[in-house]
Amino acid sequence: MNDTCYHCSLPVTNSNKVQITIKDSVQDFCCAGCASVCQTIHEAGLGAFYSQQTASLLPAVDLEYPLEFYDSSVFQRPFLEASDSGTKTMNLISDTIHCAACVWLIERAVSSLEGVVWVRANLTDKRIRVRWVDDQIDLSSIMKKLADLGYAAMPYEQNIAESKQQLKNKKMLYRIGFSAFTMMNLLWISVAMYTGASGGEYHQYFQWLGFALATPTLFYAGYPFLKNAYIGVKNRFMNMDVPISIGALSTYFYSVYVLFGFSTKGEVYFDTVVNFIFVILIGRYLEASSKKSALSASSSLQQLQPKIALVKSGNTEQLKPIGAIAVGDVVVLKPGERIAVDGMVLSGGTEVDESLLSGEALPVNKNKGDEVFAGTLNTHGSIEIEVTKLSRQTALSQIVDLVESTKMNKSKIVCTIDKIIPYFVWTTLLLATITFIYWYPQGFDLALLSATSVLIITCPCAFGLATPMSIAVASGVAAKMKILIKNGDALEVLSKIKHVVFDKTGTLTLGKFRVTGLESKINRTKFLNIMVSIEKHSEHPLAKAIVDYAGIDNNLSVQEFKTTPGEGVFAKIDSKSYRIGNLNYLVKHSVHKDNTLFDKANALEKQGQTCIWCADEDEILGFVSLSDEVKSDAKAVINELHQMGKTVTMLSGDSQQVAQAVAKHLGIKHVKAQVLPSDKANHIKTLQADGLVLMVGDGINDAPALVQSDSSIAIGSGSDVSVDSADVVVLKNTLAPVIEAITLSKNTQNTIKQNIAFALFYNALMVPLAMMAKVTPLFAAIVMPISSLIVIGNAARLRSKK
Repeated sequence: MNDTCYHCSLPVTNSNKVQITIKDSVQDFCCAGCASVCQTIHEAGLGAFYSQQTASLLPAVDLEYPLEFYDSSVFQRPFLEASDSGTKTMNLISDTIHCAACVWLIERAVSSLEGVVWVRANLTDKRIRVRWVDDQIDLSSIMKKLADLGYAAMPYEQNIAESKQQLKNKKMLYRIGFSAFTMMNLLWISVAMYTGASGGEYHQYFQWLGFALATPTLFYAGYPFLKNAYIGVKNRFMNMDVPISIGALSTYFYSVYVLFGFSTKGEVYFDTVVNFIFVILIGRYLEASSKKSALSASSSLQQLQPKIALVKSGNTEQLKPIGAIAVGDVVVLKPGERIAVDGMVLSGGTEVDESLLSGEALPVNKNKGDEVFAGTLNTHGSIEIEVTKLSRQTALSQIVDLVESTKMNKSKIVCTIDKIIPYFVWTTLLLATITFIYWYPQGFDLALLSATSVLIITCPCAFGLATPMSIAVASGVAAKMKILIKNGDALEVLSKIKHVVFDKTGTLTLGKFRVTGLESKINRTKFLNIMVSIEKHSEHPLAKAIVDYAGIDNNLSVQEFKTTPGEGVFAKIDSKSYRIGNLNYLVKHSVHKDNTLFDKANALEKQGQTCIWCADEDEILGFVSLSDEVKSDAKAVINELHQMGKTVTMLSGDSQQVAQAVAKHLGIKHVKAQVLPSDKANHIKTLQADGLVLMVGDGINDAPALVQSDSSIAIGSGSDVSVDSADVVVLKNTLAPVIEAITLSKNTQNTIKQNIAFALFYNALMVPLAMMAKVTPLFAAIVMPISSLIVIGNAARLRSKK
């Protein structure tokens, strides 16, 4: 009987066994993925790590995590993402990121390293996304830099992150529990002191008891604040733990100063220190819980990815984690199971619910040779599939990555706030100093407590969370609606657009053409055979419709096939030249119009049908007419855009008659027909002189226009989620998401403005009160986290807005 994996308890076979030393004990793993996950969770940084697969010793370093461990090729697969040639990209996570100042420091320090292409830190989920040039810097150097800054990071993997978060929450709850115990005891002492014991014989006894309780509370429960403050000062950077620590330490040491008899007039404030630590810990715990709740949408997407799959090897079947499944493996799927990987059906037949990716509610039949996608649901039959993509490359992973990367994309507002935060901290210290100097003549106690209140009350957490929290929640809301926002700026631009430009084919229409007629001057079968033989080499939807309609197997031999985007194709058959495309394309190449055929085609195009012409070297041979159905919700969407005050334009490569017929049906007044892909971009450039432009296309032929526009939406499908040109990708074949995206953008901008206004109002109100000695440190400690919770709660309201 085989041993079981130390991490996932699955059987371990000799063919794929990995052995690694975990805390001086050699453990077996079923795959490298489990080994890396388990090693990270157990934080084994002592000693060396040996891999049987590579027969190499991987040395540890004197940090929380063994950095070289992650640089070994055996362990890259679970974490590294596909990047451009020569570069690598990875998501890291650091549980010590807790304010906008941390984000600013990480991005500034890491981006200064030679070889780092870019780095993005995210305050809302504590993740760091970094891309580097592989031959200029290694991951160890990047992670060591983060550790030196006080932000020890680890490669992000959901299971690891959850384990680490649970461990962190557990430690924080211990600290909260300890501080709560000391706070309750100190409250009894404070009650005694305030009711007369301060003048009695037990006065000094109570003070020493307060010292005994406050000291471990400050240096144990308050350790995270003190540690981060030390690291900030060490790196000559003022993070928000610096003023918090200064406030707590100054109050504590002043109380010690009074306790040891160096002052006969002052009072001890050990209860203030303990209460302050307790309240700050509670605030950060609630803040972290609120963030997790607000960001649940993207987490729910990740849950759709199964963790294991049944892999067939010869005559045996074995459960494996998806991280250990390779391209070419055969996976067995049973009825009711969610598909774990992208693959091709090898045997069997079934129906698959692909609504997650396509938005289509009806199940799709799958038989031998058909593609299936991770995250979709196998509803009926049992099938075997051959894996075609690794787990990190599946369509579902691309969707999750798009949602996650949206949070990393910096909007202009976020960038501005990040630049302001460091100066905000220095201003806090300056105001606290001014407050202390002003009140000092009236008493050291009053001056100290007032300055401490200023230090605590001005924490910029609410200010720093105002924008990224709203963007993160909005991207999660969009993902639930099958809208993937790739660029965070889209949530700002979409609310301000003046012009909406639609491509016709595949956007306003279904893009599923069917042949409705044929006119030919030669034998019908011969004419179709010529067209099909040439069009089968084209990827255009019109060409595919003609090939499907004809159903001819005996195709002619085609040479020198060439395509001209937006116009037509050229090819030779038996040394004779043929051109297929729109009429202008043929005429441009000296083919004369046939008036009889032209009149017939003109009548059809006025009805909204598209005509594809065919000509040889001498004359036009005929044409095929095709029709495309307008999307069911297109007219309602156009009407709603008009009601919003948007100018709607349609661009099409079709003839003027066809374009006008579709536009008239939909109520679009501005039409530009017979345009090439480059002409679409030029037309958008013209519109941009009159306001912001949104381009809506299919993400393929419309790439130049999508790039040129101020914001862009690609109407895609599960296999099209990697469209590079668009800011937003819609996983539905409908147009309603265009309205939903614009509305979500408006709601997001309103929420951001509300959050920023509240953060400014909070500081404008509370800072003067603190400087006027109207606010105690304890009250400041209560109000400060509440302000962050209000901002998070307001951002979470985006989920309920329609």
